[in-house]
Amino acid sequence: MKYIRFLLWAVLLGAGFLAGTAWQTHSQSNSSRPPGAGEENAPRPIQVQSNIEEPPSMPPGLTEQEKATIHLFENAAPSVAYITTSTLQRDFWTRNVMEIPSGSGSGFVWDKKGHIITNYHVIKDASRAQVTLADQSTWDATLVGGAPEKDLAVLKIEAPASVLKPIPVGSSDHLMVGQSVFAIGNPFGLDQSLTTGIISALGREINGSDGTPIRDVIQTDAAINPGNSGGPLLNSSGSLIGVNAAIYSPSGASAGIGFSIPADVVKWVVPDLIQYGKINRPSLGVEFASQQWMKRYGLEGALIVSVEKGSSAEKAGLRPTYRNRNGRIALGDIIKGIDGNRVEAVSDMKLILEKYKAGDVVKVRFLREDKELEVAVKLEAPE
Repeated sequence: MKYIRFLLWAVLLGAGFLAGTAWQTHSQSNSSRPPGAGEENAPRPIQVQSNIEEPPSMPPGLTEQEKATIHLFENAAPSVAYITTSTLQRDFWTRNVMEIPSGSGSGFVWDKKGHIITNYHVIKDASRAQVTLADQSTWDATLVGGAPEKDLAVLKIEAPASVLKPIPVGSSDHLMVGQSVFAIGNPFGLDQSLTTGIISALGREINGSDGTPIRDVIQTDAAINPGNSGGPLLNSSGSLIGVNAAIYSPSGASAGIGFSIPADVVKWVVPDLIQYGKINRPSLGVEFASQQWMKRYGLEGALIVSVEKGSSAEKAGLRPTYRNRNGRIALGDIIKGIDGNRVEAVSDMKLILEKYKAGDVVKVRFLREDKELEVAVKLEAPE
């Protein structure tokens, strides 16, 4: 009996030893397998790169709309710039030339080459302009081009591409009254300020710095104060839909009515300003009488004062204004329409010709000695 019990214990001990050895061998075998070996559904560890910082957590209790607005501002703010201007002034007594601060405004980064977009009236008559980026670095700026008729200007700074973040450019073609908008700028010199609102109206008209009408302007109730001029107006996706240009306010502060130049105008004006320094609008090869002169004599349309020699207008037979043998002024042709577009003032000519390029042929309807005529004229490249 003792012999049988001894034998049983020996068998149990041997089986335990063999099982432990087999388990250890299996464990070592699994640990020596290359990554990815084993069962297909086995979980794998996630590799985390230590150089990627987690975004800062937002305070608790924020709504989804608040989070979206914060995210929009944090993404767009690095593209917005603060612009200061100064003029040179000679001291009356000492005759020394001094640099006097003349104004400030906003702008935004257009590309990695250092082009900054702002309003023309922000830099008008300035002797010097400086651009301060979101990282607080300040750069001397040079004027690349300006379009007073669109109240837009392009500055250039020699900043490295690493500190330049171009703003995403959207479209103003399908905007709707009531949609949310966001304005970022530097009102009263307070940099990186965000105001929000809605599109209050579309198709408004304001005057450019030279008095030329700017049409299809966006009206918004987002607060636009002095210093916001030249800053971006963004949609809820953070894309540029307008450039803040003016406010309607008897007191000079925001009264809930602001105007922005639509992005679609900006997109075709800015490339011209960068390449040519001005809007590359084709011409008829004629010079027109001023709008003040037209109003004084109660005339409507665009009166031709002179016609360039060898121009398409001369070849088409258009007549300038001249003095007859008796010394009296004989009015030239008064343009009343271009390709079906009515011309009521000289400013209408500028707006109509923006739609064409040099080489296009247009039908010009004009008044000559109370007779209405029409001729075809080939548009010429601007000088």
